[in-house]
Amino acid sequence: MAIDDSAKLSSFRVAPWIGQSAFVVFLLLIFVSLTPFQVRDPSQLALGESGFSGAGDLWRQVFYLGVFAVIFIAALDKRGFGFVRAMPITLAILLVWCVASAGWAASPDITVRRAGLEVIIVLSAMLSVDTLGPKRSLELLRWVLAGVLIVNWISIPLVPQAVHLPGEIDPALIGDWRGLYYHKNIAGAVCAVSALVFLFFAVEKKSRLDWLLFIGAVGFTVMTKSKSSMGFLPIAIFAAVVFRAVSGRGLDRTVVIVVALLAVFAVIAISTIDATALAKLLEDPDELTGRTAIWQAEIAFIHDHLFLGSGFGTFADTGNASPLHSYVGGGWVETVAHGHNAYLQMFVTIGGVGFVLAMIAFVIQPALAFARGAPAQSWFKPLLFAIFVFTLLHNILESDFLEGDGPAWVAFLIMIAMLRRLSRDEAEISKSPVETWLAQ
Repeated sequence: MAIDDSAKLSSFRVAPWIGQSAFVVFLLLIFVSLTPFQVRDPSQLALGESGFSGAGDLWRQVFYLGVFAVIFIAALDKRGFGFVRAMPITLAILLVWCVASAGWAASPDITVRRAGLEVIIVLSAMLSVDTLGPKRSLELLRWVLAGVLIVNWISIPLVPQAVHLPGEIDPALIGDWRGLYYHKNIAGAVCAVSALVFLFFAVEKKSRLDWLLFIGAVGFTVMTKSKSSMGFLPIAIFAAVVFRAVSGRGLDRTVVIVVALLAVFAVIAISTIDATALAKLLEDPDELTGRTAIWQAEIAFIHDHLFLGSGFGTFADTGNASPLHSYVGGGWVETVAHGHNAYLQMFVTIGGVGFVLAMIAFVIQPALAFARGAPAQSWFKPLLFAIFVFTLLHNILESDFLEGDGPAWVAFLIMIAMLRRLSRDEAEISKSPVETWLAQ
């Protein structure tokens, strides 16, 4: 007997604007944070790129828990116990594994805190999109990203720390734009995702404003000098165009998705097998601690801890407890905020078991949904496909997956939530009258 989405636990009704407001606040916490334009103090870099140790900032947790409570109540009112269908089972199992990894982590308290925050973030994103619907969720995301982009541009001449200033441990960062974010790579990823969203509205709605926003987002991405975002953005746009072109032909669409995934996995394989060559090709030779050394240390750790890993959230912001501490020379590893390759980093922290679960949840399941879904009648699904491709590629050189409240990670979560809701809606439409009656 299917769960009745219309079942309500009480006569109490939550006004639609409450759920929408909670989602907007959630997006502001993600894309603006409680500490915009944070000063980069070199003495605090041991705490990691975010400046928070163990995601333990009290106010940060209070705000996320408060917003989640409102989102949960709105979802329960709208869907009843049917709200559980908003969460893909594979993603739920992955989160359980992340929490369970505290059992063998060297710093279980850090793993529990970070895994707890991860659960709250994932549930907030999935429940919000399921409750509001993909269309309204995207509209609200667009307005938040537009506001962030405008603030970023205005901040350059007005706020000194909107640009990486002299005194950086890594001198190659000096002069790069970062806007309200802590690091130029975060700003670059947010602007790239923003560009994809604005391009969708510009093409689909024929909006001149969104064409201007798109140009502004691309321009700011260039000024961040974030090579990964600049390089993968045009590839993501091309992927969306191809996906849209073959959307009416099921076999062609499947071929495109398979080829795209094979290309991504080929680059991932190259990055792990010949990390030195890829690093020389893509990174700045003046960078203080290159990706090569990090990747080599990660691979060595994986060789010694293949199945379980070091425990979720133990890679960065852990000082001497870093799992790579014994695999590199010097103390620079204590200031590394992430592994510059999410695939390797997940293997280090949640082991081979967690990595397989993540690949199923983040790659295989969305790819299957894109391949078997109904033909795209607009640019909406190609937009989701563009974000999907961009994120898979971006994580070869950066670490977004399972990164707490990282903006690029949450944008990917919202994409998964929208795709899941679209797939469910398409499945309901295609049901026969008998199947619909049996599901009631």
